[in-house]
Amino acid sequence: MNRYHLMHVTEFHYDGPVSESYNEVRLRPIHDENQSCLSFRLTTLPNSRATAYHDSFGNWVHQFNVLEEHRCLRVEAESVVLAHETSSNGSASMSLSEFDSHGSELSEPYFEFLAPTGYVPHLRQLQELSKMADSNSGGTVLGFAQATSTLIHERFQYVTGATQVHSSVEHSLSIGAGVCQDFAHLVLAVVRMRGIPGRYVSGYLVPQGTAEPTANVEEVIGGQASHAWAEVYVPGTGWVGLDPTLGAAVGLRHVRVAYGRDYGDVAPVRGVYKGHAGQRLSVDVRVRPAVDDDGNEQLQRTAARPTQESVQDRAQQFEQQQQQQQ
Repeated sequence: MNRYHLMHVTEFHYDGPVSESYNEVRLRPIHDENQSCLSFRLTTLPNSRATAYHDSFGNWVHQFNVLEEHRCLRVEAESVVLAHETSSNGSASMSLSEFDSHGSELSEPYFEFLAPTGYVPHLRQLQELSKMADSNSGGTVLGFAQATSTLIHERFQYVTGATQVHSSVEHSLSIGAGVCQDFAHLVLAVVRMRGIPGRYVSGYLVPQGTAEPTANVEEVIGGQASHAWAEVYVPGTGWVGLDPTLGAAVGLRHVRVAYGRDYGDVAPVRGVYKGHAGQRLSVDVRVRPAVDDDGNEQLQRTAARPTQESVQDRAQQFEQQQQQQQ
């Protein structure tokens, strides 16, 4: 079943009263030829009125303000998404030798997805991975990207809390571990150094067991929180999704929310507030089939609860604390 109902709840609990909270969120799923966002609703408590716009990458951004004093802020995003079956744009990928002779043509239109960033620096330590991916590529651009994703899945261990929110790929390289955010950044670093455009994707991974109305959230890597993967641009084929965390192709289970150069462009929730109170953050994500076998809607509400050191949760907390101190 390719129609999903998603609930993403974020709650901030403060030790004392705060006010003048200014926030922006990227929580509305992408709507394009591969995926339809059939409905979206953003609600906050305390209540606020949001304004929306598209950022430079085409992502939906909602902004809202809470000016009065409050001790808790709840942000609830509810959406229904239809994932489409898509056909391949072509089974034959451009060869690496042909790509090298024409690769300079991509430098201008895809500059943002080729240049190094703070999260995705170009490091000499990545050259070994690049050479191995090249030898396993079968001589094609797509083969190189797929080999890169496979190598990262096999050589790096998924360890929750192994990296910090400000960590770049250098930290993951040094410890041989990370989380989905780090693995996506590693793929981007290797392909960009090879001259292949790559972009970061934030979204959700639909649990395997959602065919049953009573299915529990699947205990998968990245479950119960936002997920992240990478897309690479293959000339003649287009953007191709790679999930190095799962070691599998991106498919109908991957719900896309936002694109960017790295995580910094797509953080789900950002904000600042006035006050000296500390805060506790909880995030909860629930995915269910939007309809059951009889065609009835299955919309379940959910309450946020504390999570286990999710990198994206820590990212939101770190950003709020840093901006509060400015």
